Amino acid sequence: MRVLKVGGNELDNDKFLRTLAAAVAKIQKQEPVVIVHGGGRAIAEMHTELKLPIRKVDGLRVTSSRSLDIAEMVLSGKANKLLVRALLMAGVDALGISGVDGGMLVARQKIHPTADLGFVGEIVDVRTDVITRLIAAGFTPVVSPISAETSHTQHFNINADEAATALAAALKADLFDFISNVPGVLHNDKLVPTLSAAQTASYIKEGVIHGGMIPKVKAALFALEAGVKRTRIVNVDGLLTDGGTVFEESGANRP
Repeated sequence: MRVLKVGGNELDNDKFLRTLAAAVAKIQKQEPVVIVHGGGRAIAEMHTELKLPIRKVDGLRVTSSRSLDIAEMVLSGKANKLLVRALLMAGVDALGISGVDGGMLVARQKIHPTADLGFVGEIVDVRTDVITRLIAAGFTPVVSPISAETSHTQHFNINADEAATALAAALKADLFDFISNVPGVLHNDKLVPTLSAAQTASYIKEGVIHGGMIPKVKAALFALEAGVKRTRIVNVDGLLTDGGTVFEESGANRP
């Protein structure tokens, strides 16, 4: 089992979609693939078009009822179908779903110590049989992170990294790839091939790992703790090679 997390910023890039789809077409001949995607930039653009304010707390977009409607429309609609269409064109029998479908990703409201995040959620349970049954039927699932509480009365906007991590952990994925716009963690402009938890913490403290890479490496390490065998930050060109930075319990020595 292999889980890919795809960010939303590249989904309107035809070259990226073609490269990703071609890579998935090759990978899924050897092992099942599950794709989880984001769509943050498209959500922000829609807010701008509708003249709705955007507020973030610790990197999380505060989600009002109106914002939730936009997030679900963009993520489960436009972003999801861009990926599905590209995969189908590459010969992959892709099927788009969200965490809501089949009650696959069960969520609750995320509580922040200093702010009300609105309808931002966190995953508390995963119904893995929804994925395994789709794979057994020959489909490659493409998952939007929008999810619902147990009663299905309320939907939540879920951070795509967190949703992908929860799904990869529940599926006990052999490899969990975070597809980034950079080839991996860089140190002095050189790719770091492997990192342990201790080395990662040191790199964050030193500022080698900074900005948007911090939540990705933290999610990668959390996935290891939750049972994923290996996690990797890699760009789309490195998917079919030994590229990227692999996170494991005992990483290689620093370059």
